[in-house]
Amino acid sequence: MGQFRGRALSESVVETPDAEGARAPAEPRPVADAGDGKGGLGKKIGLGLIVLVAVGAAWFFLSGADVESTDDAFVDGRSFIISPLVPGQVVSLDVADNQFVTKGQQLLRIDPRQYENDRALAAAVLESAKAQLGAQGYGLEVAKKNFPALLAQAQAQLAAAEAVAAKAQADYSRQSSLSRQATSQQEVDAARAALKQAEAQVAAAKAQVAQATPVPERIGETEKVVGQLQGAVDQAQARLKQADLNLSWTAVRAPQDGWITRRNVELGNYVAPGQQLLALVGTERWIVANFKEGQLRRMKPGQKVKIEVDAHPQLHLEGHVDSIQQGTGSKFTAFPPENATGNFVKVVQRVPVKIVIDSGLDPNAPLPLGLSVVPRVSLK
Repeated sequence: MGQFRGRALSESVVETPDAEGARAPAEPRPVADAGDGKGGLGKKIGLGLIVLVAVGAAWFFLSGADVESTDDAFVDGRSFIISPLVPGQVVSLDVADNQFVTKGQQLLRIDPRQYENDRALAAAVLESAKAQLGAQGYGLEVAKKNFPALLAQAQAQLAAAEAVAAKAQADYSRQSSLSRQATSQQEVDAARAALKQAEAQVAAAKAQVAQATPVPERIGETEKVVGQLQGAVDQAQARLKQADLNLSWTAVRAPQDGWITRRNVELGNYVAPGQQLLALVGTERWIVANFKEGQLRRMKPGQKVKIEVDAHPQLHLEGHVDSIQQGTGSKFTAFPPENATGNFVKVVQRVPVKIVIDSGLDPNAPLPLGLSVVPRVSLK
């Protein structure tokens, strides 16, 4: 029955009457198989999928050829070790671990009493030195005026004494030349005594002139003393400045905005200069990506970068290549590898690349130092 129906469908005959009443067989009309339409549609869909896969593979290959990425990358930034500059006991501790602080904010306080006393003493020494300098400076001004006047006065006294001595010499000569009838021995003796007295006054006046003559030397000695006192004043001022610095250093302050980490000090501890009290992590962030040496062929500063953060998948950071380190990471270790041996094994080296973040940061999604990221550098 099935064969008959199939044959009837494939070769149906239509009888039509003709003029002579005979029946002529009609041309056979092919009928499409019910399965032929479904098979053609499946072939078209399969062909379309093959084309899409080929186009996608080509796009992936072409786009991937212009992108370099690595999962050996992490968040980096600036961190500071906070140490005191003066020794002493901590009397105030004003911060806690992981607290955000601003530049200039006091972190802790060292007992300032000793440094306040040192400053007061330095100020007193400075005032004393200034007073001595002022007195000696006034003496120098007086000396510059008086010493020349004293010399002139001594010279005038010498001239007067010499005049008196000349008159006494003349009187004595006259008395000595007179006859005994014209003068007496008493008058001669008086003239002789007056001459000796005048000569003594001349000698004294000459001594005063000699003493007053080195005016520049005497002024120079006074100036030397003034210079020494000025040096003492300068030293006292320097000590006062140092005392002010020491007093200000008792307040340990934040060098910039950031977060307090690794606090190693407690209230009452005695601290010393250079001792690591705590660390401060700044607010600036960038990425250090360790690319394989073969990935650096087309990489250069300025290229755009997209960054994925493992800890915050919702972040979509964008940045650019800032610089490429001129040396592999292993080159700057404490013990760089020495390859001058007979058993050398070539190892692919990695070079740190600094990537600056331009946009996408979220204050509610902080990036602690060391977080893992995946940067994708566009080489176009």
